[in-house]
Amino acid sequence: MAPDSNLLDQMIEEVGETIFDPLAYAERFYPWGEGALEGSSGPRKWQREILSYLRDHIGNPATRYTPCKIAVSSGHGIGKSAFMGMVCNWAMSVCEDAKGVVTAGKGEQLTTKTVPEISKWFKLSYNGDWFDVRATSIRSRDKEHELSWRTDFVIWSEQNTEAFAGLHNRLKLILLIYDEASAIADPVWDVSEGALTDEHTIIIWLAFGNPTKNTGRFRECFGKFKHRWQTYQIDSRNVEGTNKEQIAKWIADYGEDSDFVRVRVRGEFPRAGSSQFIGNDVVAAARCYRAVGFEALPKLLSVDVARFGDDQTVIGTRQGRKAVILEKLRGKDTVFVAERVINWQEKEKPDATIIDGDGIGAGVVDHIKYRGFGDRLFEFHGGLPASDTAQYFNKRAECWGLLRDWLNAEAEIPDDPELASDLTSPEYGFSAKSQLQLERKEDMKKRGLASPDCGDMLAMTFGVKIALPPPKPEVEMRYPGERELSWMAG
Repeated sequence: MAPDSNLLDQMIEEVGETIFDPLAYAERFYPWGEGALEGSSGPRKWQREILSYLRDHIGNPATRYTPCKIAVSSGHGIGKSAFMGMVCNWAMSVCEDAKGVVTAGKGEQLTTKTVPEISKWFKLSYNGDWFDVRATSIRSRDKEHELSWRTDFVIWSEQNTEAFAGLHNRLKLILLIYDEASAIADPVWDVSEGALTDEHTIIIWLAFGNPTKNTGRFRECFGKFKHRWQTYQIDSRNVEGTNKEQIAKWIADYGEDSDFVRVRVRGEFPRAGSSQFIGNDVVAAARCYRAVGFEALPKLLSVDVARFGDDQTVIGTRQGRKAVILEKLRGKDTVFVAERVINWQEKEKPDATIIDGDGIGAGVVDHIKYRGFGDRLFEFHGGLPASDTAQYFNKRAECWGLLRDWLNAEAEIPDDPELASDLTSPEYGFSAKSQLQLERKEDMKKRGLASPDCGDMLAMTFGVKIALPPPKPEVEMRYPGERELSWMAG
């Protein structure tokens, strides 16, 4: 029996209403609470959050044609494959000749887990009969569009990246999904990045995975390229429907802060290992600590000046046991940065200002001096010899060592995930003279980590020593007409 044309027209109209709203599509076009979805009233909380972000991005004409790149690092069992299915189904439904490519870290993952789950969500949707669901692709049933209106499931290969190089679909929609993204080789990421360049095209790139590796392009989404990606880290314990009993067993067996629990439950990347310079537990404690009695101590204003396009300038203070981040700047010239430093000098009245004088930081120092704000201004040069040359390789290593000692002795830092990541990311080793040597920023970037700008800002506050202000003289109180008396007076 042919489908009722009136019902079909109504369905097309209702689907069209969600062209820029994948959350509304997910809410309206699945039989929530029935059959396979019994017990579910709609997308999970984290799914709704990301669907809302997608809606806001493509619904805004100003950002619609800017590639929407979302990276999700998560523990097990959160429902990421279901999310992929909902988004893929929405994209194929709302845009004629939409083009999608789905891959996964391993071919087995793709064929046995990712594909079946995505296919399931197409079949569950009220408009599921619009599509021909196959083992290697999902295509429109419209004979005139079955080759152009499709999503392909592709096993990636470093030697064969053509499927990711041909993602052009100008004036329409492109959807690229990476599952278990930690295991996808860097060349595939690079080819995909270069292909997503069509003008006036809705481009969505979703990268999901357990954070199993501390290096690689997936890690870089949360590191040096974090300003290019919208990132989410999802803890399995906070998601509806996850196996809380199994999670509790993992925590009991491996420990709350073990790498196993960090990766498989908390959705956090593993530690750098035994070569990690500052421990996660130390930083976590400092984010919760509240310092007292610091107000009478010298206040140090510190500025780490950005060197490269993906770095940022960070301005902050440390006073006794308390550190504060005042401002983060990206893409600003030396004059702008210098004027912001002057603004903070006038506002905070620091006892000293320390500025990274290497590279373009010298221009910031020169402008501040030119403007007449060079009093008690110190240039920091991390490559200079340390004060304690027997223990530290250079000044930067020494300042980070003093920073670590300060944190170990209890100190207050902002509850800032970026600062926490910066403090726990650098690794260390020893020089030929057994001096402690901190990992270089360049080597951190090779591991997919961002430059630790916030951490360097704080470490530089240990590059100078400021004497305590002299105590105020006590004033002897006398009453009018009172004569000076000796205690020996009779």
